[in-house]
Order: sequence, then structure tokens, then C-alpha cells
Amino acid sequence: MALYRPVRAVANVVFGVLLLVSLVPGPVLAAPVDRAALNPQMAAYLAVHPGGTVLNDNEVSYSGGTLVVTLRAPVGTHAVADCPLGWYCFYDRPDFGYPRGKLSSCGRQNLATWDWQFRIESAHYNMGSGSVTFYYDSSPLFSVGAGNRVRTDASPYRNWANYVSRTCY
Repeated sequence: MALYRPVRAVANVVFGVLLLVSLVPGPVLAAPVDRAALNPQMAAYLAVHPGGTVLNDNEVSYSGGTLVVTLRAPVGTHAVADCPLGWYCFYDRPDFGYPRGKLSSCGRQNLATWDWQFRIESAHYNMGSGSVTFYYDSSPLFSVGAGNRVRTDASPYRNWANYVSRTCY
């Protein structure tokens, strides 16, 4: 009986400690972070252009990656055609001003699918072959391609394009 009381006392102390530990709030497990909430520019862009998937604090993907929008130019780059290899890009401002949209698909595409109609002010084609023509409905406005990669200013057709058509060969 003398041995039983110390064991019971220790068990009560352990139980009490465990009870206290269970009542104290522990570290909260991190939930997936809504990166748009961390970046006001991203949140504002998605509010106006919903349906995108945030890739990082500067890029949004639409239609499973068919279109990728980059919100800000890399630090230290201004008025530079910077479309990544394997894409053709269009910019919201002349002289490659951001935001920038990039596509790589062949054929005709409606820019309204991603809310890029009537927004294009410059373009850069960074593929080894082919070309892309920017249209207002069925009227061609301007083209960029392997032979003429950049259009720094879409004038007099700024903000006219509502379709693009890439010829692949």
C-alpha cells in the first residue's frame, strides 16, 4: 500500500501537467497562404480580372497556364522587350510597360477570354519561327514575328486589338 500512494501521486501530477498543456494554445499550423492578400497590387488585379491562379507575388495564370500575366517588370528593367523565350508577349503600355501578358498557342484566340481586349500598346515575339497578328475583329492591325520581333508602340492601333492569331511553322 505504501508503494501505491507514490505511484498514484505521480500519476496525478502527470495527468495535471498534461491537462494544463492541452489547455494552453499551441502553435497554429500554417494554412495555405492567399498570396493575393499579401500583395495589394495582386489583389487589385484579381479583383478586376478574376479567375486567375496566383503563381507567385508577381504572376497570375489563366486557363491552366495558357496565358500568364506578369504585373511588374523586373527591378532595373524599363522600356525593354523582355518576353521569355518560347512566348509572344503583349504589354499594357508602350515601350513594353507592364502588366505583360504572354501566350504561346497557335491559332486565333479571343483576348476577351482573359480580359486583355483593347489593352495592348506594345508587343514582343520571342520564338524561333512564325508570327502573331493582332486583330480588331477580323481586321489585321499589326504583326510581330521571327522577322520583326518587337513593336514598341502599337500606335495608331493602341488598345484596338481584341483577337490574336499565331501562325506556327
